[in-house]
Amino acid sequence: MKKFFIFLFLGLFSVVSFGQTVRTDFDLGDFGIKIETDRRLVIMRTTLVLAGLQSEPSQEGKELREKILSDFKDFDPVLREKLRIFVEKYAARNQEQSNAEIASAFLSMAFALTPAPELAEPVRSDSIPGPVLSVLDYSSLVREFYSSPGVPAKIDKYQKVYDEQAEFSVLSSRDMVREVLDYLHTRPQLSYIERVRVESPQGEKQKLVKYEIVEKPRTFTIAPDVLATKGNVSFLTIKDQYFTIVPSKIDISDSEVRRAYLQFVLDPLVLAERKEIEVKRLNIIALVNEQRKKNGNIPTDPVLAVARSFVAAADIKEEQFRKENAATESARRKIALMKTEEQRLAVSEELKKIKTDVTDEATLKLSEAYENGAVLAFYFAEKMIGTEQSGFDIAGSVKEWIFALDPRTEANRLSDMRNAIQRGIIARERRKNAKLTELIENPLTAELLKADELVTAKKYDEAEQKLNGLAREYKAIPIEVARVYYSLGRMNSLKAEASKDPEVIGQLLKDASDYYKNVLALASPSDKGLISSTYFALGRIYEHFDQDEYALKIYDAALTIGKVESGAFEEAFEAKRLLIQRMGKN
Repeated sequence: MKKFFIFLFLGLFSVVSFGQTVRTDFDLGDFGIKIETDRRLVIMRTTLVLAGLQSEPSQEGKELREKILSDFKDFDPVLREKLRIFVEKYAARNQEQSNAEIASAFLSMAFALTPAPELAEPVRSDSIPGPVLSVLDYSSLVREFYSSPGVPAKIDKYQKVYDEQAEFSVLSSRDMVREVLDYLHTRPQLSYIERVRVESPQGEKQKLVKYEIVEKPRTFTIAPDVLATKGNVSFLTIKDQYFTIVPSKIDISDSEVRRAYLQFVLDPLVLAERKEIEVKRLNIIALVNEQRKKNGNIPTDPVLAVARSFVAAADIKEEQFRKENAATESARRKIALMKTEEQRLAVSEELKKIKTDVTDEATLKLSEAYENGAVLAFYFAEKMIGTEQSGFDIAGSVKEWIFALDPRTEANRLSDMRNAIQRGIIARERRKNAKLTELIENPLTAELLKADELVTAKKYDEAEQKLNGLAREYKAIPIEVARVYYSLGRMNSLKAEASKDPEVIGQLLKDASDYYKNVLALASPSDKGLISSTYFALGRIYEHFDQDEYALKIYDAALTIGKVESGAFEEAFEAKRLLIQRMGKN
C-alpha cells in the first residue's frame, strides 16, 4: 500500500508544479512589512491579565490567559495590586471606552518603550500621543514586574504561543499586499530623510551647531496579539514607524490592517505636497469645521485631512474594484452555461444591477468617511477611477491632483450625492449577507448543493450518479467540471472515512486523489478557494498514508494561496502545526 501511494504522490507533484503554479518567493520585507512577536507586547499583555483587565480573545487566547493566571497565582500580591489599581483608575477616567480601547492605550505605550530588559520610557514630549502619555507612568510597574525572579522565563513560554500566530499573519498578509499595490500600481517608500543634530567633537573650543542628513528605514510592523479581543485592531505611528496590533488568526487581507497599510503607502506621497496643501489650508479647514459641528473629535490639521481622505478613497474604491471584478467573472462563467441569447442577456442585466448596487454602496461609504473628517474623499475617489483604467503608478499623479484641488467645490458633496447615498443604504441592507462569489448565482452551484445533501445523508450511490451526470454535462467547460471533480473527491474521502476495510479505504482514497488532481489541472486560477480546499484535502490523504514530508508541502501550497473565501487556510495551518508537532515527538 505505501509503495503504491509514494508513486501516486510523485505523480501528483507534477500537477502541483505545472497545473497551478504558486509563487513562494514573496518577501513581505520588500514591501516594508515586518511581522514579528514583540516581547514588549507580550510583557504588557501579561501585566494587564494580572491587573484584571478582561478581553474576549480567541480560544488560544483564553487558554493562554488561564495559563498566565495559574503561573502567577503566587506572584507578589503588592505589585499585583499596584497593577490593578493603576488600570482601574485609568478605566474610571475613561468610562466611555471599551476594555479593548482601554487596553489599546497600554499596548501602544509598550511600543514607545525601549526593548526588554531595559523597557525605558521615552522622553516626554508633545509628539507622544495623548493616550500613551496618560499611561506612561505604568512603565515603572512594567519594569518592576519584568525584573521579578522567574518572570523572563515565563514570558519566553508565552512568546512561543505568540510566534505561532506570527506565522499565521505572515501567510495571510500576502493577498493584502498584492491587492493594494496592484490596485495603486505603486510600491511603498521604504526610507525617509531626517536632518539630525550632531555633537561637536570633544576638545573643540567653540561649539558649532552641526547637522547631517541621515536616511532611515520606514517599516510597517504587524504584531500578533493572542490575548486581543477578537476583531479588535490597534494602530500606532511613531514618526515613520507604523505598528498594527492584530488578534489571533485574523485575516490580514480583509481587516482594518488593509487601511493602515494604505496609510503607510500613501502618507509620504501626501507629505511631499504639504506646501501646496498649506496654500489651500483655510478652505480645507472650513470643510472640516462643518463636520466638527456634528463630531468635535475630528482634527483640524489640513495635511491630516488630505491624508485621511486619500486613504479612505483608495480603500473604498479598491474594494469596489474587487467586487465589480468578482461579479464580472461570475457573470462570464454563468453566460458560458446559458443555452439561449435571452438567457445570456438576462445575466448581463443582472450584472449591471449588481454593479450599480456596488457603486451606490461605495458612495455611502464615501459619505460616511466625509462626515468623519475625510472631507476630500469624493474628490480622490474620482481621481482613482483614472488610475484604475490607465494602470499608471499613482505616485506620479498625486502632485497634480493636489495642485488641481479646489476645496470649495467639495462643500456640497453630501447634498449632491443624496440620492445615491439613499440607494447605497438600501443596497447595503440587501447585500449584507451575500458572499462575494455569490453576487451572481451559478446554476451549477445549486446542483452541487443537492449532491452534497445526498452525500451528507450517506446516499452515496445517488450522489455519485448525480455528480457523474454533472461531469458529463459540463465537460466542455473545464473550470466548471473542476468543481464537480472536487465534489466527487470529497465524496470518496468521506466514504473512505466511514469504511473499516483497508483495501476499500486505499481504493477510495486513490479515486479521491485522482479527482483532486483533476481539480488542480482544470480549475481557473481565480478559483482560489477551490484550489486551497483541494490542496488541504490532498494533504490529509498524504498524512493518512504517513507521507508526512509530502503532506507538509501540500499544506504549504494551501497556505501560500492565503486566506481566501471558501478556502482551507485555517484548516491547513492547524493541520501543519499538529503534523510538525507529531513529527517532532517521533
